[in-house]
This record gives sequence, C-alpha cells and structure tokens, in this order.
Amino acid sequence: MVPTYPKLKASAYEGVVETDIELFNKRDDVEYYEIAVFDENWTNVPFVSNFKIVKLDYLERIKFKIYLAKKSQNRAKYICSRSRLRGEEMPTTIISSMICSKFKKD
Repeated sequence: MVPTYPKLKASAYEGVVETDIELFNKRDDVEYYEIAVFDENWTNVPFVSNFKIVKLDYLERIKFKIYLAKKSQNRAKYICSRSRLRGEEMPTTIISSMICSKFKKD
C-alpha cells in the first residue's frame, strides 16, 4: 500500500477530508484485501471508500480514495490492508496478515 505516510487533505465535500491510496498485490496466494482505519488504540475509525473489501488479482494494482469526517482526522492514525485467504477446506475467509501506513500529521 502506498503512500507509506498518506496525508489527509480537504475534499470537495464540506466537513470531509480525503487521501489517495494505491494497493498492489504482490502475493499470488491472496485475492482479497480488507481496508480499515484505526486510531492510536487500534479502535476502528469510520470512513468511506469505494472498497471495504477489494478483490485484487496477483500483480494487479488499484487506486482509490479514503474519506473521513473532518472531526475524525486527528483521531485517525493508521490505514491498514488485511490480506484475506480462503482455505481449501474452510468455507469462510480468514485473516492472514495486516500491513499499515501511518497518517502523516502536519
């Protein structure tokens, strides 16, 4: 996920800030990634995006925006992608790893 230190900026919507994210799948064993935003205590921070879970084939890349309420921008510390694997014998998806970027503060 890039950038490593995303910066929140004003969006076209009143009371909303945004950042641009690019996700690249370098793992041939993963097809799905879950996007999440957390505060310093690893509590979920509400956000809006085109994706909460995105299907991303091996070596595919996708760009998208993350939107946060302006009142939440100081609370948001990390944006993370969780790789989700589908087991051979298991019908449900399991979380395999999580990689995070830290929001850059001015």
